[in-house]
Amino acid sequence: MRLFFIVLSQFFSGSIWFAANVAFQGQGLLLSAVQFGFIIGTLVFAIFNISDRYSPARVFFACAVMGAVFNVSGIFLGEQKIYLLLSRLACGITLAGIYPVGMKIAASWYPATISRALGWLVGALVLAAGFPYLIKVFSWQGNADIILLGTSILCFLGGAIQLLFVGDGPHLPKGSKFNINVIKKMFLHPGFRAASFGYFGHMWELYALFAYAPLLIKNVTNHNVDLWSFLFFAAGFAGCSIGGIIALKTGSRFVALAGLLVSGFVCLISPVIVQLPQTAALIIIMVWGVAVVADSPQFSSLNTQFAPRAYVGSALTIVNCIGFFITIITIELLGLWIDLFGIRTAFLLLLPGPIFGWIALKRYAS
Repeated sequence: MRLFFIVLSQFFSGSIWFAANVAFQGQGLLLSAVQFGFIIGTLVFAIFNISDRYSPARVFFACAVMGAVFNVSGIFLGEQKIYLLLSRLACGITLAGIYPVGMKIAASWYPATISRALGWLVGALVLAAGFPYLIKVFSWQGNADIILLGTSILCFLGGAIQLLFVGDGPHLPKGSKFNINVIKKMFLHPGFRAASFGYFGHMWELYALFAYAPLLIKNVTNHNVDLWSFLFFAAGFAGCSIGGIIALKTGSRFVALAGLLVSGFVCLISPVIVQLPQTAALIIIMVWGVAVVADSPQFSSLNTQFAPRAYVGSALTIVNCIGFFITIITIELLGLWIDLFGIRTAFLLLLPGPIFGWIALKRYAS
């Protein structure tokens, strides 16, 4: 039951991540602001050891409350682009106390089955990213105020659930102090280097696809676009959850390689998707939704496994920050390509990511 509450709180609080993109017609710059804020927040949390100095459950709650406030402020900032971007930046900073801290809390309760727990947890975050689309389906033509208010209420409830019904587990992992000088030492380990490079390739594809998959769906069908967009993210939830269960038997590396292989193949054939019959195109997009994120929690598991024991905190912080910086590049690059050349060939830009990630991880024999 406790795992259910952990997953539910992550789902509720993570719903603010894409809220403004859905409310304000999918502006890629708004998502990039959240990503940049997440990078800043992650570094601040690591440098000051916030989730070690204070109760992770209380940190999660505080960040959920602040995230809800910054998110709902978009209701009053829709016409003021600079202030809206700053509010999304602030949301990203608070998400650094929700996503990674939520994983730390999960690890404190389920250290022996962390790959499965992370599968559910990351899956919940993916489902949360798509939830604003479901709100839009039922919110009177996608009223921005309802989307932002609804996700803010959920974000607050997620923090309350984490504080009241979960708390800090008995196996709370003690993080190491952030040390920028150990980067070279970390990447000398072949397993950590392979897992990190695999993660970087995965991140090259992931958030850019999340940002523009709804536009791809719109080019495939004019009916129920928001519902199909939500189902795309729901497919990602299924991929993470099933992948976490499979990883208990096969290991995280196998699941990560499979996810990269399938998502890379769909990237390769992406130019023909819009020319296929509607049903076939939607099936392929849903398969892509499953595969593109199924490997995400497994990379977290691998990075934790291979990181030098004395520098786990620094290792994961650096890897996450590099990964999310990469997402800003591809989100903006894909948006520019779509503006100039259209969407048909745009997703080929993502293909180098899964190829690079698959080769990097495959070369390391665990």
